Amino acid sequence: MEPLWLNPSRLTPGHVALRDSVQRFVAAELEPHAAAWDEAGEFPRELYRRAAAAGLFGLRLPAEFGGVPDADHMHSLVIGVELAQCGSGGLLASLMSHAIAAPPIAALGSHELQQRLLPPVLAGDWIAALAITEPGGGSDVAALRTTARRDGDCYVVDGEKTFITSGMRADVYTVAVRTDPQAKGAHGISLLAVERETPGFTRTPLAKMGWWASDTAHLRFDGARVPVANRLGEEGAGFRAIMHNFTGERFSMAAFALGFAWVCYGEALAWAQQRCTFGQRLVDHQVVRHRFIDMRARIEATRALLEDLAWRLDHEGPAQPAVVAAVCMAKNTATRTMQFCADAAVQTLGGMGYVRGTKSERIYREVKVNMIGGGAEEIMKDLAARQLAL
Repeated sequence: MEPLWLNPSRLTPGHVALRDSVQRFVAAELEPHAAAWDEAGEFPRELYRRAAAAGLFGLRLPAEFGGVPDADHMHSLVIGVELAQCGSGGLLASLMSHAIAAPPIAALGSHELQQRLLPPVLAGDWIAALAITEPGGGSDVAALRTTARRDGDCYVVDGEKTFITSGMRADVYTVAVRTDPQAKGAHGISLLAVERETPGFTRTPLAKMGWWASDTAHLRFDGARVPVANRLGEEGAGFRAIMHNFTGERFSMAAFALGFAWVCYGEALAWAQQRCTFGQRLVDHQVVRHRFIDMRARIEATRALLEDLAWRLDHEGPAQPAVVAAVCMAKNTATRTMQFCADAAVQTLGGMGYVRGTKSERIYREVKVNMIGGGAEEIMKDLAARQLAL
């Protein structure tokens, strides 16, 4: 199956070089092992170092800590689409969890904190995780209940987080807490960098429908003492930082969804071109050909939408209300495309599509987490409507 070529007019030589590098990484490091790692429910920690060495970490983060500050959002789109060709969302979710956990540290942490935490994360020696979601809050970040009470030069943290990607193996966590218990809604929320061995901090693994290779955890804080020096930004100013961080996460999720849709299209087409029914290839039946055109149309429309959005993020800025709305709509569109293509691929593959080992079967199980994670569809629609002042 040929690659999903992005619009050449949008690609610089740097984008092309990155695309070629990611394709080699996927072929050598991910595809041969993705199915086995999914069944095992984990993958080697060494893979983080290999991914870092391949230049996949640190986009738009400072060079002094090992980042790539001149990367743009087309680089993110290229990485997302190409990494998805391994067909394992769980593998990629944990491998790339630093991409949503490290930016707040880089943007808001003290220089000492940045120097201590970012280099090992961006080199693949440490794993970073983002801990926002709570058992009673879901996508409603303003309703979070985890508290951080100031006690001298520490915060005493109490509460729970759940559905946390890389939650078991991470070395550092970017955690949302309420530092002002009297404040309501978005007010009084702060961000802390919590290190793995903090006393009073425990983790419990969660079993899931999909994303098996991603270690996902429920976190608990029972009087965990976190240094005030580990606060990211000003006290009480965390909500805006969280919302800004969500924009990058949602764009990356849309890029992965597009890539997974292309995987489903390619796997199903290869099967339909060699599988014979009623004396002819499956793809020679008109109803099947039309299914592939429906898949391809959605993929091409989503590709064009994300290419345009990458340009807007770089030139208009991720904080512009219209751009925030566009990211929300793009995430919904891309995950809907993924859902349609996964369903169509499994239908085309027939019994083989229901047997573990095909990429389409795995992606079919992973569709819903993409439509929920990073902001559920309903939340995305409502946020987009507010940003557009409808």
